[in-house]
Parts: sequence; C-alpha cells; structure tokens
Amino acid sequence: MTTTEPHSGGHPGDEAGVTTGFLARKLGVSPTTLRSWDRRYGLGPAARVEGRHRRWSPDDVAMMQDMCRMTAAGVPPAEAARVARRRAVPEGTGTPLGSAVEPGPPGESAAGQASSPERPSPAGRPPDGGRVSEGHGGAEGSGSGEGSGSGEVLEGTGAGRSGGGLPLGSVWQECRGLARAAVRLDAVAVQEQLTRAVTTYGLITAWEEILAPALHAVGRKWESAGDQYVEVEHLLSWHVSATLRHCYVRSSQAPGRSGDALPVVLACMPGELHTLPLEALSAVLAERGLPVLMLGGAVPAEALVATVRRIGSTAVVLWSQSRSTASLALARHLAATRWGVRGARTHTAVHVCGPGWGAAKHETQLRRPRSLRDAVTALAGDGPYGTA
Repeated sequence: MTTTEPHSGGHPGDEAGVTTGFLARKLGVSPTTLRSWDRRYGLGPAARVEGRHRRWSPDDVAMMQDMCRMTAAGVPPAEAARVARRRAVPEGTGTPLGSAVEPGPPGESAAGQASSPERPSPAGRPPDGGRVSEGHGGAEGSGSGEGSGSGEVLEGTGAGRSGGGLPLGSVWQECRGLARAAVRLDAVAVQEQLTRAVTTYGLITAWEEILAPALHAVGRKWESAGDQYVEVEHLLSWHVSATLRHCYVRSSQAPGRSGDALPVVLACMPGELHTLPLEALSAVLAERGLPVLMLGGAVPAEALVATVRRIGSTAVVLWSQSRSTASLALARHLAATRWGVRGARTHTAVHVCGPGWGAAKHETQLRRPRSLRDAVTALAGDGPYGTA
C-alpha cells in the first residue's frame, strides 16, 4: 500500500516543505495561531514564494516545535519567539530564521519580555495572572491574554481532521502547557511538564491544579468527539501514571521507614477502572511516610472484604468515578466489618472518594473527603476525618 505525504502537496519535485495546515496538526495548534505568530513575532517560513502557499522547511518546523515547547512551559510568547529565532540559525549562515525585524506586539513593554518563566510565589502558588482562561476569539485571544500564552485553540493532531478546542476553562498556565504538549503527542514535553509541576509545586497542588484539570479536559473532549482524542488521552494518562508511580516508589524506598504500621487500603470499586486519583493518593501518602496497599482498578467485592479482614487495616479508600460503580451496600458492609482478637475487635474507617458517591452524603458511617488534599489530611492524621 502506498501513501502520499501530507506535506508533499502532490508535486513530486516540490521540496519546499510542509503546508501550514499539516504543521498546525503536527504541533496541536490552529493554522490561525501560526499565522498570528508569523505576523506578531516573525515566526514564519524562511523561504517564501510569491503567489504560492507557504511551505515550512525542516528548520522552520524545528523552530516552531521549540516555540511550542517554551510556551507550554509558561514562557511568554514574545520571549519564546525571540529565543526560538536565535536558536534556529541554519548552519553556516549566521542569520536567524523568520523575519529580519525583531518582533513584538504593538505597545509591548520591556517589563512584559521576561527572560524566563515566572517562578512560583513562596506559598507555592503562581504569581497573579498564573490562572488563564481559554480564549474564544481566535488565535490572538483578548488582549491581555497574550502575555500568559492564552488564546490558542488546542487542535487535534491526526492527519485529515481539524480537531477542536479542549474545554480547559480557567486554569493555570502549566495546565494549559501540559494539555498543549499532549495534543501535540509530544511525549518528551509531556514528561518534562509533569516532572517540573511535581518538583515545583509538590504532589497535591500539582495534581489538583495541573494534572487533574488537563486529564478532565482531554477526557471530556474524547467523550464528545468519539475516538478522535483517544491517543491524546492514553498518552497523557500513561505519563501521569508513570510520574505518580515513580514518586511512590521513591518515597516508599526511603531509608528509615517502618514496616510495622497497618497500611491504608486503596481500591477502585468493582467495575471501576479509573485508577489515577488513587495513584496520586498513594504517592502522597508514601511521601508522608504512611504504608499503602494499592489494589488498583475493578477490585471484586469478595477480594475487598477478604483484604480488610486479612490485614486488619484501619482505613480503606474506595474510588468510584460514576454512580454505576458506587455500591453503597458494599461500602456499608466494609464499614460494619469487625476484625481483630476477641475482646478487642475493631473496624475499618471507610472513605468513599470520587464523583460517583453523590448518594453517600447522608451516610454517617462513611467518610467522604472532597479532594486529594482532604483525603491526605484525614488519613495522615493532620486533621479530623470528614464525613459523607
């Protein structure tokens, strides 16, 4: 079977490079964004032929990939463009790619041309303006969003489809950057973003403000667009899982940890396959020095009951993403289960977590943490247990 390269344009002798549409799909941005970057910052094809469609050479493509990686990391677009142009100097020419005029949007001051991404505030939160909203007015957004890199519509990456915007809403710049990298199917950038987020903000804040919102946006887009974004969701989920498990292994193998304490049992309800929230919880608990027994997804009811009785855990966390997997009968049964020697029998505190447990709000025997932070506070003993 033979295929035609999308960038060939159907002209066998045409070596001018890829089209704007093909490059947009490759980078996960809209063609309008590429034209905006060319107009504002001079990031266009180095060679232009009058009367013909623009073609992007391999050097041009590398320059645009560099631009996308920097904006995804939170570098303001104007500064990212300058750096990308300086790096993209064809060998032996000494002349940067793009236009010869130093770019910059009208009215931009030197204060808006930061030489590096803004650093987090001492409290672990980004400075003012760190949370940005998805633009709805085209590639250039609405004025002030330019400095934060907002405004681009995240496009699909598969050849032959235009894709649509991810429903990110108002999120941190790091979340937007992670989503952009995932849509581009840029595995290296995705892992770099995840590692930087966890290192900079810590596991809890990174999960609640960056990882989870990006996962939710990709998941919603997948549900609304059929299977068009399945590869994006799988890529992002795999790297998030790898990052969280790495954190768990590193913490659980730290010297000085005692193996005598009873572990916290983490399990998804029968039929529930969404394990990432529990993987995040396991990583944070391990970081706090608490032993964890992670059973993973779709744990049968009999196995859950047998595990609680066998190891005598003082706490079990049950995750349910949807109401169809949230079994109140099983949760009540676990909460009523008594274990231990006769005369000193005790029970296990059952924490029901996830959006599927809406019906548990009146269950006084069940604990219902509302977030990762709440669950860690309760299980680590830093505060009172929350009730349903």
